[in-house]
Amino acid sequence: MENKMKIEIWSDIMCPFCYIGKRNFEKALSQFPGKEFIEVEWKSFQLDPAMPEVPKYQEDMYMFVADRKGLSYEQSKTMHQDLIQYAQSVGLEYNLDRALVTNSMKGHRIIQFAKTKGLGEKAEEILFYAYFTQGKNLNDQATLIGLGKEIGLTESEVNTAFTDPVYAEQVEHDSREAQRLGATGVPFFVLNRKYAIAGAQQPNDILQTLERSFSEWQKDNPRTRLETIQGKSCSTEGECN
Repeated sequence: MENKMKIEIWSDIMCPFCYIGKRNFEKALSQFPGKEFIEVEWKSFQLDPAMPEVPKYQEDMYMFVADRKGLSYEQSKTMHQDLIQYAQSVGLEYNLDRALVTNSMKGHRIIQFAKTKGLGEKAEEILFYAYFTQGKNLNDQATLIGLGKEIGLTESEVNTAFTDPVYAEQVEHDSREAQRLGATGVPFFVLNRKYAIAGAQQPNDILQTLERSFSEWQKDNPRTRLETIQGKSCSTEGECN
């Protein structure tokens, strides 16, 4: 897109802070007067590419995390309850007792295909909601075909996303790219390839970085002008009206 500043967002659809970070970013962007000059691209980042499709304790996230991190079951449950409350504070409903832990590659392949249709953001939103709120299995082919149709893809297109190696290669490329840029986790936001925001920062913090980055970008794109609603004001020439 011409005359738009690019923001790239790396995330994993099974990362709870990525969904929260998405909401915080959306709130910041809604408050930004130059949002019409922003192009957002969602990118893939698998936190655990080696995750089995059906891991041990798949149906019990609390036990899955407890086993992986060496916590007691109660410690894990308390930690996740705090996460549920955090999600509620940004308007999200996390039903983690229903979540099915799995490898996220198939979901990312769908996102990569959806991006070719201009549906990347919609794919992210639908897959996040399916995993964290609805408790859907994001490795079940029939489930993913249904979600693909919600995104705006046909069954044939979803099957292409599953079988054409180019989409898996793009997932891996995105992850390597993020690591080259210094990402050690997600969400990871890169603004105009000059500023990075790591983690689910608060909307005001995101907005400040967005304003700073956009101000610098505008200097390199002087023909970009914001649509201005004029009210009573004082000019630099000292006239007030």
